[in-house]
Amino acid sequence: MNRAEPRSLVATLVSQKDAACLDMATIARARACLPSAEVAVLAPNIAVDLFFQDTRDSAIPLAALRETLANLPVDCVIQPVAGRRKRLFLADMDSTMIGQECIDELADAAGLRAHVSAITERAMRGEIAFEPALRERVALLKGLPIGIVDEMIASRITLTPGGTELVRTMRANGAYTALVSGGFTVFTGPISQKIGFDMHRSNLLEVADGHFAGTVTEPILGKEAKLATLEELRARFNLPPQASMAVGDGANDLAMLGAAGLGVAFHAKPVVAEAAHARIDHGDLSALIYFQGYRDEDIVRA
Repeated sequence: MNRAEPRSLVATLVSQKDAACLDMATIARARACLPSAEVAVLAPNIAVDLFFQDTRDSAIPLAALRETLANLPVDCVIQPVAGRRKRLFLADMDSTMIGQECIDELADAAGLRAHVSAITERAMRGEIAFEPALRERVALLKGLPIGIVDEMIASRITLTPGGTELVRTMRANGAYTALVSGGFTVFTGPISQKIGFDMHRSNLLEVADGHFAGTVTEPILGKEAKLATLEELRARFNLPPQASMAVGDGANDLAMLGAAGLGVAFHAKPVVAEAAHARIDHGDLSALIYFQGYRDEDIVRA
C-alpha cells in the first residue's frame, strides 16, 4: 500500500493585539500539538509560525490547536508553505474593511435603521436572498440627499484596524488588490482610495435631482458577481487559484471565499465561519498579513 508523502505545512497563530498572549509558554503548548515543529516569531507575543510536516488532513492538527488555545484570543490557520504569499487580494467592505454597514447608516438618517438593519442581518446570514433584500432596502432610501454620504464617511465610517497596512503591504510586494462590495460606489470609491486599493467594484445608487431615487442600477453586484470578479482578475494576471486571497463576513461572500486560494471569514456570520478555509474571530485585519508570513518589520504602516 502506498503511503502518503508528508507535506510542508505552516501553522500561523495570531493573538488579539490587546492581549499579546503568545509568550514562550503558550507557544510551547501549541507546539505540543505539532511534534518537531520549527518556530519562527513574526511579531513578539503577537504572531508566530510553526513549520511542520504532516500527511493528515490539516483540519486535524488545526482542531487540536484550537482546542489547546481555546481559552485565549488567538486565531489559527494551517496552510501549505508554498504559495502562502498571495498575489491577488479581494475584500468585502461593510463589516470587513470598515466597521459599519453603509446601508444601515443611510437608513438611520431616514429614521429606518432598525427595520433596515434587520433585513441586512438576515441577508448576511443567508436567510434571505441578497438581491431582493438590497432592492427592498434601497427603496426605503428614496429622497435622501446624496450629500449625506460625505458627512457619513467623515463622521460615522471607521476603517477596520490593520486593513490599510494589509493592502499597502501586499501592494508593496507586488500583489493586486480589489475592494468588491454589495454596497455602493458612493462609499467604495472614497474608502478604497483612502485604504489604497488598486480598484473597487460595487453597486450604483441611482440619483434624481441630487437625491437618491430609491433604485439601484441592475444587475446587482452580489455573490456571483464577487466570484466573477475574482475569476476575471485571476485570468487577467494569469494566476493559479492558490495565489489569491479573499476576506468577508457575509453569505454573499461565500462563493468568492470558496474559490480563493485562502478564503478568510472575518468576525463572520456562522454560516460563513463554518465554510471558509480560515477565520479571524479575535484579531483585526493585520492577522492576514501574518498569515502570509510577513514579519512585523515587513509591514508598510499607514
